[in-house]
Amino acid sequence: MAARRTKTPPADDFVERIVDMDVSSEMETSFLEYAYSVIYARALPDARDGLKPVQRRILYSMRDMGVLPNRPHVKCARVVGQVMGVLHPHGDGAIYDALVRMAQPWTMRLPMVDGHGNFGSLDAGPAAMRYTECRMAPAALAMTDGLDKDTVDFKANYDGKETEPIVLPAAYPNLLVNGTNGIAVGMATNCAPHNLVEVVQALRHLLKHPDATLDTLMRFIPGPDLPTGGKIIGLDGIRDAYETGKGSFKIRATARIEQVSPRRKGIVITELPYNVGPEKIIEQVKALVGSKKLQGIADLKDLTDLANGTRLVIEVKNGFNPDALLEQLYRQTKLEDSFAINAVALVDEQPRTLPLKEMLEVYLRHRLDVVLRRTTYDRDKAVERLHLVEGLLIAIVDIDDVIAIIRGSDDAAAARTRLIEVFELTETQANYILDMQLRRLTKYSKIELEAEREELQNTIAELNEIIENDDQLRLLVGNELAEVAKQFGTPRRTILLSSSGVTATATATPLEVPDDPCWVLLSSAGLLARTENADPLPTDGGRSNHDVIISAIRTTARGDYGLITNAGRLIRGNALDLPTVPVTANAPNLQGGAHVTELISAAEPGERILALSRLGEDAGTIALGTRRGIVKRANPELLNKDVWEIIRLDDGDEVVGAVELTDENVELTFISDDAQLLHFPASAVRPQGRSGGGIAGIKLGAGQSVAFFGVVPHGEAIVVTVAGSGDALPGTDAGTIKVTPYAEYPGKGRATGGVRCHRFLKGESTLLFAWAGPTPAIAAADSGAPIDLPEATGRRDGSGTPAAQPIVAAATRRFPA
Repeated sequence: MAARRTKTPPADDFVERIVDMDVSSEMETSFLEYAYSVIYARALPDARDGLKPVQRRILYSMRDMGVLPNRPHVKCARVVGQVMGVLHPHGDGAIYDALVRMAQPWTMRLPMVDGHGNFGSLDAGPAAMRYTECRMAPAALAMTDGLDKDTVDFKANYDGKETEPIVLPAAYPNLLVNGTNGIAVGMATNCAPHNLVEVVQALRHLLKHPDATLDTLMRFIPGPDLPTGGKIIGLDGIRDAYETGKGSFKIRATARIEQVSPRRKGIVITELPYNVGPEKIIEQVKALVGSKKLQGIADLKDLTDLANGTRLVIEVKNGFNPDALLEQLYRQTKLEDSFAINAVALVDEQPRTLPLKEMLEVYLRHRLDVVLRRTTYDRDKAVERLHLVEGLLIAIVDIDDVIAIIRGSDDAAAARTRLIEVFELTETQANYILDMQLRRLTKYSKIELEAEREELQNTIAELNEIIENDDQLRLLVGNELAEVAKQFGTPRRTILLSSSGVTATATATPLEVPDDPCWVLLSSAGLLARTENADPLPTDGGRSNHDVIISAIRTTARGDYGLITNAGRLIRGNALDLPTVPVTANAPNLQGGAHVTELISAAEPGERILALSRLGEDAGTIALGTRRGIVKRANPELLNKDVWEIIRLDDGDEVVGAVELTDENVELTFISDDAQLLHFPASAVRPQGRSGGGIAGIKLGAGQSVAFFGVVPHGEAIVVTVAGSGDALPGTDAGTIKVTPYAEYPGKGRATGGVRCHRFLKGESTLLFAWAGPTPAIAAADSGAPIDLPEATGRRDGSGTPAAQPIVAAATRRFPA
C-alpha cells in the first residue's frame, strides 16, 4: 500500500489528510496513460497520411504561416516556436529534429521541407535552429492541398483555443514513399521508403482491381527504393514484409574497382546503405586494419562533396585482389547492412501491423473520402453561387425598379421584404443584392450572367456525377495520383538483386594476387601495363584502337622486369605496380595503362624508355644501337640496384634502339638519316659486360646520325622510311612514305656504309622516320592513333609517296608466342 498526501482547505486552516492507494493499481493506471500518449500522440504515424503528430503539425503550421515554396525562407526557430506554442506542447528539440529529418534528402525519398543552411549529414547533426532556414517543399503542398475545402476533420488543440487537422489530405501515400521509424511503449515501427511512381502504379491498379493479389501488386512495387541508392540483396525478406508486415533484407553499398592512381587500383564507393554515413565506414575500416583483421588497404580517402555526392576511395595495396578485398569489406563493415521492416501504423486510432495490400487499401479509402468531401464542398459552393447568379439575373432586368424600391424603403429590412415580395427572391438573394455596392453593377451584364449560370450548371452536373458514381470517383482519384507521380516522380535509385551476384568461385578468390605468368607491354606513347595472364597474344594481324605496342615480354605478376632507356641505363620495375589491361580478340588495349613517367620515378627528365627486358636467369643478351652508329650486345646482369648502366656512352651520344635477344639467328639493322641501310648477323657482335662501350656498327657520313636500330628475324619483313625536309618543325611535315620488302636489301659487313633505302625528292634532305621489322606491321601518329601502312611495293632505292599524316612509331603486330 502507498500513502498519498492531500490538502483540503477548511474554513479557517489547512488540515493534512492521508489517502491510502494501491501501488500496483496506481502504477498500472499511470503507465497505461503514458503508453497511450506515446503511442497515439508521438511515436506512431497515421496509416492514412504516414505522418506522426509532430510532422503533421509542422506542415500545417508552415502552411498556416504562409511559408510556401514560392515565398522566402524563414528561420527554423520561428516555425518551431509556432508549432510548440500553438499545437505541440513538447520540447523544441523534438520538433526541430522532426523538421530537420523532413528536409534531409538522404532520409526522405521525397523531402517535404526545403532547408537552407546546415541541416547536417549522415554523420553529423544540423546547426542550431537559429542558424537554419526553411520553407515548405512542393511535395508538402500536395500533402496539405484541400485543407480549406472540408476534406478532413479538425480537432481542438491542447488548450482548446485553436484547431488542427486530425489527418492531412495526403495527395500521395507518404507512409510508403517516405517510410517512417519510431519507438513507442511496447511496440515500434520501421517502414522503408519506396518509389513514388511504382506505388502510384500499384494504387491505380488496385482502384480498378480491388481483388488484386500480392504477386500482382509486387509487379508494380518490386521492393523499397532507398534515398541513398545502393543494392538490395535477396528478395525473400521483402516478400515476407509485404505479406505479413514484417521482414528484413540486406543493403549493399554501390562500389566499383578503378585505377585510382598509376600504381594502384582502388575500391570506389559511390552509394552507401540507408542511414550509414562515410565516417562510420572509415572508423570501421581503420579499426579492422589496426587490429590486423583486414589486409591489403593502403589508404582510405573521403572525397564526398555536395557536387559529386558520396565518394569513398579505398586504395588497394599492390599484390592484393580488389574484388576479394571488397567481399571482406562487405562481411566485416557496414558496407553491407540489414533493414528490418515492421510496418506498424495507426488505423482507426488503433496500432496495426500492415501488409502491403492493406497499407494501400487504407490510403485509398482515405483518398477516396478526401476527394469525395472536396467534390461535395465544390458542388455546394457552386450551388450557392448559382443561387446568387439567378437572383442577379432577376434583378438586373429591372434594375431601375430595384433601385427605386431600395430608395423608397425606410430601412434595409423593409427593402429586403419588398424585394422578396416583388421579385420573388429568397432572403439570401435579397441580402446579396442589398450588400452590393452600386458601382459593382456596372460590370454585370445579362449575357455574362447567363454564361456564368450555364457554366455553373455544367460544373454542378459534373460534380454530381462524381459524387453519385463510384467509378467516376475512382477514375478521378487515379488521374490525380498519376499527375502527382508525373510531377514528383523520379527514377529508381536502389537496384534489386535476387542474390549477391557473386558466384562460389568468386567468393573463393584469394585475397593476394598469385604470382601467375603475365605479359608486360610498352606502347609507342610510353604507356606501360600488364595482362592478367600469359595467354599468347593475338598474332593474326589485329590492331587495337589506340597506339602500337613496341615491346612485350613475359614475366610473372610479382616478378621484376627491366626498362632500357636512351641514356643507356636499365631501370628495374615490378609488374605488381602496373595496371592490368584486357586482351581483346585483336590486340591488347593499352588505353588503361599508365605513362612510364608516372610509374618509374628513377627516370631522369628527358630520358625516354625504348624497350623492355627480362631480368634473371632466363634473360637474353641486349642489343643496343646508338645515335653515332655504335652497336653493343650486353650480357644480362642482375644487380642489387634499381638502376644501372648497360653501355658506356660518349658525350653527346644516346641509344636509339634496344632489343632483348632470345635467338642469335637474327639480323641487326641500322638505318641512317641520310637513307643508308645496313644489316648484319647478330653473331658478328661479341657480347660485352655492362662497362663496355660497344663497337662500330655502321659507318656514317659527315654530319649524319642513326635514325633507327633494331632486330629483324629471318622471315617476311619490311622497311618503312619517311623522307622530308630537315628544316621543317617536328610534326609539321608528313613527308613521303615508302614501304619496301626487307629482302630487297643485301647484307654487308659490320662497320660499313650500307646501301641506299630511299631516294630523296626535291625539297627532301633527311629521313623523318625509319623502321624495319617483321610483318604484319602498323604505324602510329603522335596522338597514338594507329595508321595503316601501304603495301610493301617500293623499290629499294626508289622515292616515296605523300603520307597522310606524320608517323612517329611503327611496330610489328606479330607478338612472340
